[in-house]
Amino acid sequence: MHELTRLIKDDMKPALGVTEPGAIAFAVAKARSYTKGNVVKINVAMNSGMYKNAFTCGIPNSSEVGNVFAAALGYVAGNAEKGLEALEDVTEKDNIEAHRLVKAGVVTVELKGITSKIFIEAEIITESDTAVVTIEDSHTNITKIIVNGKVEMEQKCEEGNDGDALLKEVFDIHKYTLKQLYDYITTVDIKEISFIKEAYKVNLELYDEGLKNPRTTFARHLLKNNGGEEISKNEQSTASLLCNAAIEARVIGLDKPAMSITGSGAHGIIATMPLYAAYKVNGYTEEQLLRATALSYLVCMYIKEYSGKLSAFCGCAIAAGSGMACALVYLRGGTVDMMTHVLNNMASSITGMICDGGNQGCTMKGIVAVDAAYKAVDFAMSGVYIDDVHGINGKTPEETMKNMGRIASPGMIGTEKTIVEIFENKRKV
Repeated sequence: MHELTRLIKDDMKPALGVTEPGAIAFAVAKARSYTKGNVVKINVAMNSGMYKNAFTCGIPNSSEVGNVFAAALGYVAGNAEKGLEALEDVTEKDNIEAHRLVKAGVVTVELKGITSKIFIEAEIITESDTAVVTIEDSHTNITKIIVNGKVEMEQKCEEGNDGDALLKEVFDIHKYTLKQLYDYITTVDIKEISFIKEAYKVNLELYDEGLKNPRTTFARHLLKNNGGEEISKNEQSTASLLCNAAIEARVIGLDKPAMSITGSGAHGIIATMPLYAAYKVNGYTEEQLLRATALSYLVCMYIKEYSGKLSAFCGCAIAAGSGMACALVYLRGGTVDMMTHVLNNMASSITGMICDGGNQGCTMKGIVAVDAAYKAVDFAMSGVYIDDVHGINGKTPEETMKNMGRIASPGMIGTEKTIVEIFENKRKV
């Protein structure tokens, strides 16, 4: 198996709801498994990106939002064996008990550092035990477990059980050029990447839930904008509908997982669903769709490895949107030079979009991303693009992608701090 295939396969993971509440619930549920007796205190410390992303996002099987309630449900009903889908089996009775814990002041969360590096420390104190579970660098990568003061498990990040860690160590995507990524996706045995079909199965089920569920609002309006048809002759309108109905379903916490990439369901949705629209509208083959999706994923990963998993810019729109745009060029029979020009157009337009957490606003950001990608592609394939000399564009596509990532980290650390301060002020009102 090609190492790029392994990279994609390890990184593709189903995630129920916004990834961050799932990770919080997973951490708390894991800590709870080492305790007995009545709970006295639940505290979750996390980095700014984790704190921000979970701050007002919807939670699966609940009408509640936010990191405190995610932690409470993780304790009451979280299933650590299900990883990022830890809240899959939550019931109304569980919601009532979680409400009780929150109201009693048992559950607290705290900010621990302004950084894009993932960090969660879940501590459970019961009448008889204390357990602390630490997660670092990727959403389910447990690096330490301490029970009653004794270290039960400790390991370095690269030995973790999450493919995100492998991305830095074994399968370093930055040793590849855009041309080499293109060569890979055009020559790899199609059977080797057939597993990507699962992403469409998962994301289409999420889209269907978004379209039929009465809690969504953008989904219905996007359907109206598409002439009332799920698949119309308007490729861009269809792409926006398929992509953003799925994103809305995810961020409000509907009970269907997304297939995540780089630790994010919204990244995974933007990297795939517009391509599915192009496939359906234009009659591309399934093989073309899978090869295009592999390219979309890889470009997204390339940018995200520079920006960090949880930064102050919207990686969903910027990284996944850029990957999707390059994949559209591939589907339309375009060249690597055209993809380079697409990256210049994307870098020069939406790179500064902020991430203010996983919330309903992600839907609007997804709409902007689809619009930007389609315009970037149409311009680039017509020979219209922002030249290398301008702005943050590099002399090579690799340099451009690196610069896009650097805008987030270290470039937007101050922005991250401001966003978190705004959130903290909202809590005081």
